[in-house]
Amino acid sequence: MTALIGLIALVVVALVGWAIAEAKYKALPFTHSEEEAKEAEELDEIAKARNYQEMNIRDIMRTNSTKGFDAV
Repeated sequence: MTALIGLIALVVVALVGWAIAEAKYKALPFTHSEEEAKEAEELDEIAKARNYQEMNIRDIMRTNSTKGFDAV
């Protein structure tokens, strides 16, 4: 019987926590900071310089350092 009460208490605590998280998410609006907006503009400029083409795996491996500890 005590295991059933513990299970019910666990479910109640989980539901209350979930309700608080959902209320907090809806009550506090998310806005980007000035620094994040500036970084997004820089990334957009980089994308424009590359004609908005995504890099494939070969391009990434050409520009990526995969030396591990030897890179330091």
